[in-house]
Amino acid sequence: MESYEGINYQFRPDSYWVDKGIRQSILRDVKGTQRRRIIDKALRSGRFDQVQDVLVDAAIPNKLRQKLGAIHPCFMGGEYLPGSLEGETEIARIDLESTTSDVISIRARADEGLIYYRVVDEYKGEFSLGCESSEEPFSLKEFVDFIEGTDLIGLSGPISLAYNEFNMDGAVSRSELRYFTTISSDIYPQLNEHYEHVFDEWAGGEID
Repeated sequence: MESYEGINYQFRPDSYWVDKGIRQSILRDVKGTQRRRIIDKALRSGRFDQVQDVLVDAAIPNKLRQKLGAIHPCFMGGEYLPGSLEGETEIARIDLESTTSDVISIRARADEGLIYYRVVDEYKGEFSLGCESSEEPFSLKEFVDFIEGTDLIGLSGPISLAYNEFNMDGAVSRSELRYFTTISSDIYPQLNEHYEHVFDEWAGGEID
């Protein structure tokens, strides 16, 4: 794994289930990307009281989900992720700049002294994980290694860049896909910063 200056790769969260603030508590398991953005904006502007209760739920009713999708396909992003298992929470997500703003969710659950990991998307994709369990939360370095060791069966390469690579067939240059994939986490604040460097280097590289 390549490391970048200014990033604390030794950072290890105390827990995946303890919220460090109101924002994290509210957004923790909200599936929809656009709903998350609406909630986040409302929190930052002090207008959270104006957000409808249904928009804060982890999942929204199918009728509302279809109504939002009819406004624009991007509103479907994340809304079709499978529900969480008992005691499971999202620890990071991969957002794609596809027509329907598809999302890949990285999740963790505690069971009998171990933490088990799961990666899911909105299409029932099968993922081969870099690591299935751990005794404690990953350090940032370990989490990056986990992501780089995880792939979607049917796509080539780790999930960090596999979607960019897959879409290269229709792109003139890598720079067109620089912002196609975004990787973020409320638990690992510098995860996004690490991958912004990764995507910058990928976009600036030569096409094989």
